[in-house]
Amino acid sequence: MRRSRYGGLAALLPLLLSGVLAGCGDDDEPRSAMTVRVLVRDINIRPEGVDCAGTGPYTYFHNKAPYRVVDAGGATLAEGVLPPGKSVRTFEEDLEVERIPTFCEFAIPVTVTRRDAYRLVVDDRKPIDLTEDTSEGPALVAVVPS
Repeated sequence: MRRSRYGGLAALLPLLLSGVLAGCGDDDEPRSAMTVRVLVRDINIRPEGVDCAGTGPYTYFHNKAPYRVVDAGGATLAEGVLPPGKSVRTFEEDLEVERIPTFCEFAIPVTVTRRDAYRLVVDDRKPIDLTEDTSEGPALVAVVPS
């Protein structure tokens, strides 16, 4: 009698799948893809549109800093590391120079369950309240004061 080399795997497959599915388990709440947009008002002199990180008291806003999106009770809804920020001009006036006063803006794609309130925690610092904004697609936004 010849045995299939996949016979053992076929017998284990239902057990493996049940373990994987059990791990995905209880989260039956619908999830939505959103972008967390954070404007760090650090007023740094740099070219517009380049990768940036927060400066001064905001140096913890940088590429690969750990973040969590939490609900009002502090439960984690999404987590990861920050992407690089992009420098954006602080005002519209053309100064006719390459390096201008800028803020550093971060755009973080997340998928979260529906909640009444969301907060962003970066590098285990004080949570920052997020506000929903749908003007440019589903987003949660915050402006970090200067």
